[in-house]
Amino acid sequence: MTTTSAPAPATPSRSRRIIAISLAVIAALVVAFFVFANLYADWQWYAQLGFDSVLLTQWIARVVMFVVGFVGMAVPVWLAIQLAYRLRPVYARLSSQLDRYQEVVEPLRRLAMWGIPIFFGFFSGFAASAQWETTWLWFNGVATDMTDPQFQLDTGFYLFAMPFYNSLLGFVSAVLLVSLLVTALVSYLYGSVRIGQRELRISKAARIQLAVIAGLYLLVQAASLWLDRYKTLVEPGDRITGPGYTGVNAVIPGQTILAVVAVIVAILFFVTAIIGRWRYPLIATALLVVSAIVVGVGYPWVVNTFQVRPNQLALEREFYQRGIDMTQAAYGIDGLEKTNFEAVTDVGPNQLREDAATTAQIRIMDPTVISPTVRQLEQFRGYYQFADPLDVDRYEIDGVSQDTVVSVRELNMDQLGAAASWQNTSLVYTHGYGVVAAKGNDRTTDGDPVFLERGIPAAGFLSDQEDFEPRVYFGEYSPPYSIVGAPEATDPIELDYPAGADGASETKTTFTGDGGPSIGSVFNRLIFALKFQSEQILFSDYVNEKSQILYDRDPSVRVQKAAPYLTLDSDPYPSVVDGRIVWIVDGYTLSANYPYSTTVSLQQAISDSNTTAQRFALDDINYIRNSVKATVDAYDGSVTLYAWDDEDPMLQAWQNVYPSTVKPISEMSGDLMAHVRYPTDLFKVQRYALGVYHVDDAQSFYQRDNAWQTPNDPQLDTVLQPPYYLTMQMPGQEAPTYSMFTSFIPASEGTASRNVLMGYLAVDSNAGSEPGVKNADYGKLRMLVVDADTTVPGPGQVQNTFNSDPLISSQINLLKQGQSEVINGNLLTLPVGGGLLYVQPVFVQASSGTQLPQLQKVLVAFGNEVAFEDTLNEALDALFGGDSGVDTGDADVAPTPGPTPTPTPGEPTPEPTDPAAPPADAYQAALLDAQKALLDRQTALQAGDWAAYGEADERLTAAIEQLIELGDQ
Repeated sequence: MTTTSAPAPATPSRSRRIIAISLAVIAALVVAFFVFANLYADWQWYAQLGFDSVLLTQWIARVVMFVVGFVGMAVPVWLAIQLAYRLRPVYARLSSQLDRYQEVVEPLRRLAMWGIPIFFGFFSGFAASAQWETTWLWFNGVATDMTDPQFQLDTGFYLFAMPFYNSLLGFVSAVLLVSLLVTALVSYLYGSVRIGQRELRISKAARIQLAVIAGLYLLVQAASLWLDRYKTLVEPGDRITGPGYTGVNAVIPGQTILAVVAVIVAILFFVTAIIGRWRYPLIATALLVVSAIVVGVGYPWVVNTFQVRPNQLALEREFYQRGIDMTQAAYGIDGLEKTNFEAVTDVGPNQLREDAATTAQIRIMDPTVISPTVRQLEQFRGYYQFADPLDVDRYEIDGVSQDTVVSVRELNMDQLGAAASWQNTSLVYTHGYGVVAAKGNDRTTDGDPVFLERGIPAAGFLSDQEDFEPRVYFGEYSPPYSIVGAPEATDPIELDYPAGADGASETKTTFTGDGGPSIGSVFNRLIFALKFQSEQILFSDYVNEKSQILYDRDPSVRVQKAAPYLTLDSDPYPSVVDGRIVWIVDGYTLSANYPYSTTVSLQQAISDSNTTAQRFALDDINYIRNSVKATVDAYDGSVTLYAWDDEDPMLQAWQNVYPSTVKPISEMSGDLMAHVRYPTDLFKVQRYALGVYHVDDAQSFYQRDNAWQTPNDPQLDTVLQPPYYLTMQMPGQEAPTYSMFTSFIPASEGTASRNVLMGYLAVDSNAGSEPGVKNADYGKLRMLVVDADTTVPGPGQVQNTFNSDPLISSQINLLKQGQSEVINGNLLTLPVGGGLLYVQPVFVQASSGTQLPQLQKVLVAFGNEVAFEDTLNEALDALFGGDSGVDTGDADVAPTPGPTPTPTPGEPTPEPTDPAAPPADAYQAALLDAQKALLDRQTALQAGDWAAYGEADERLTAAIEQLIELGDQ
């Protein structure tokens, strides 16, 4: 009797399969939930801000473009594979090598026939989704009512349509090329294409399929060649962007010929599909390649070498003029008002009398220097901080416009140290407090800023406004996220400011605005706990049904998310508008496809001593507009976009893409209009372009005999000098107005620059104060072209004069006595007194330890004359024969005279001197003696005359003792 063993149970194998499938499903669900959590958090943020339509538009557009890209690639590739396989020869005699290939491929055939199209489809879909903005701009593009000078097409074609057509042709080319390759591969594997015995045999079905695809591919290349004719108008050339004589008379005709030849070759491939003769299309293809070399490369080289170069100006004049006109239009500098300026260099009494209104607002408080001073005077606690550099604004006080330096008091969480627990950083320290504003043209006796708004609680002309809100929940240094809000009966836990009633050390508050997504529900708490990787959000008892989470709080980040098509100015600035602290952010629309407009590197153009190099999604541009002014409320983070340039075609197209997100300018309040200004980065780009394109005629452009450049910063000679805002009156203007200024010197290669002024540029930055109406002169560019017969020193020359003048250097050395450090402020160039006045404040601070820059002196220069006094008013009087004819903002200041030497160890520290006590004549005489002795000591040291050195040192000691004695009096 035999027995048969039972088969082994399949349970272990089935169990492993079930476990594996379960784990895969769980992993997929976890990944899907994390993706959902991220998308849901984004949706909550946008919905709370009121810009959910922006996110929805992006999602829909990306999905649609992915589907189009996927289907557009996968379906043709799938059809190509199916046709090549189904039309294969049934009884083809294959080689042994092909038999082996088929044995390997056949088990995977079904997978490959579906997997290959899906594989290419996914790549194509992701690539297409990245081009959704190009497609949506084409679909929503508008006419500009301006035509290009070559083809007479509306420039909207280049801004909107040409980039889309270029992307479309590239996509179709890729589809046809992949289809051709997979067709050839399948045909070879299944015998439709056979290679052997020095011959190539192709079945009729494969021949038709390959020839048709090749013909379609060549048609697409013909269309690309035709489009290349228009692309020449935005491609950089030798001297200009766009085609010159060679381009118009050789390159463009050559591309036309090649496009026609490509169409003929495509037709021959279609004929081959019918008659089966490969010879003609292959010969034609070879001729197309030869033609591309001869017509596309050889002929333009011949024209350029033997016709253009010997007669360049005569033949290129028309095209240089095109470049000038189109560049000026693209950068908004075509309305430049130029004035020949015969600058006066002599000085005399009362020379500035006619410029009294202008000189009253000369800024001596340098916002790049005094930030440490403001911090020391106004910080109050280590967990507060101010911007560095400070910002510049202006306010109307008692009917008079006052230029100010401003900043808001924000949090500095790095200073919490050991107290930086989650509760403190997320629930307690949630906001900054108050704004600080100081006069730009004034100083205290000690050289500190004269504050118009300061303190905790806030005090000043701004906080005196009705319903003023000083709290800053949204700023440039806000924490990554804060959780705020609570029911009315709940005790507040947020630190408001470090002072309180009845001697309390602090005051607390509860946020009552609508500034972030709600996390009152458990589900929302879970979502944001995952987003910020913080389990405390989920388990904290301080999170309640009224809680909101504030994040993405930087004003630039919020505006960028609300208007992703904008490139933002690098300098958002705070203002108090209608009782609210708001951040004002300028937004630009850019393009690199404006015909015949020169290309500028945005990064290079805006980089200077105040702005470090940044990275931009679109760096090389040839078109820019300040199309949007945006505001971000510092309390609740609300973002408002205003169509500042509603005639900008780029903005009009984007408004079609994102409807109802940008408000018309008519909704801007008068108070907001009074605080918007001409944007810094736009002005920098324009001055960069004007270095070459301030000329209006082609001959001057060609000869480059009047090219300019922005001077380097005298304090940092490796970067450009920044422009500056001031309330000034340009020659020809009826009254001073808030404007931005910059200067030009001759352009040079390398270090061989001649630092003399060639031009002076100003732009009217005052938009007025009428609700929804821009000042007629806002944005007006005015240029003073300095007369060539008059040599006016440039900023570099003037700084060198300041540094090398014996009397000034001796006084600077006195300021450096002890542990002091001298800081030169911004060197301002001002068109007053019939010439150009230079003003530079000089600050003194400790070289180590607590640093508190204080204004001690002011340098001024006019022509070849310089002066160095305690106040700007005194310096101008000294410069202009004893009486300049004007009073500046610091006319009433009696500064502490002279530096106080550091006492030797063991001696008592002298009390601060009373500026009114010592006799002025005696003190000045002692100061001059000290300066003369210091200069003699330096001269003797350089000459090695030790006897003279000792004598001068004794006189210096005596002079310093006399100064101390006079100070004690």
